[in-house]
Amino acid sequence: MMKLESVRAPHAVTKLPAGDNQKRYDRIAPLYDAVDMTEALYKARLRPRLLEGLSGRILDVGAGTGRNLPFIQNGAQVMGVDLSPGMLARARWRAGRLDMPVDLAVMDVLNIALPDDSVDAVVTAFMLCCLDEELQKPALTELARVCRPGGEVRILDYAFSRQPFWRAVMEIWQPYQKLVFGAAFDRHTARYLEPAGLELVREEGFVGDMVRLMVARVKG
Repeated sequence: MMKLESVRAPHAVTKLPAGDNQKRYDRIAPLYDAVDMTEALYKARLRPRLLEGLSGRILDVGAGTGRNLPFIQNGAQVMGVDLSPGMLARARWRAGRLDMPVDLAVMDVLNIALPDDSVDAVVTAFMLCCLDEELQKPALTELARVCRPGGEVRILDYAFSRQPFWRAVMEIWQPYQKLVFGAAFDRHTARYLEPAGLELVREEGFVGDMVRLMVARVKG
């Protein structure tokens, strides 16, 4: 297993996301898997696409309750980080059920306590939608920093659909997402990839283009 560094990462930014997110997810952690109906509807079938073909050292950022763990392939070494201790407690339970060795640590995406170039790939699922617009570039910069040059950063997340019908559905749905999960669909994550040191390799749309998988490569 990978081991966390005990010192603060040298290039990590100091601005933290609102504490409301940590409190929100700690509060709903025991019921999270039950209230997130979208897992059964579509998330579970998209997670294998997020992790397909990855091997070596994988960092799962915003690991939550460990929903990505069953889809790890090729004997990869996995580390999961999340802002919420409550969510990670559920992830530890899931890892135990799977008999899977995994490092899990409470950590902010804007301050990942790993050295530069220390993992082969980074994945994150439905996490960046919980960060305000001004935090998108700093978060992506951290993901790029800890991933080796040429390694992949894969992002599975919401974005407003380009199709009028599905966009209308999302506009109706968004207040619930904000209230329960602190998430929004109007993030512009893709526009910050290049400034963060990432090169977009491919993008795929799912569920009426409401969910997108972005595969980016670390420059250098």
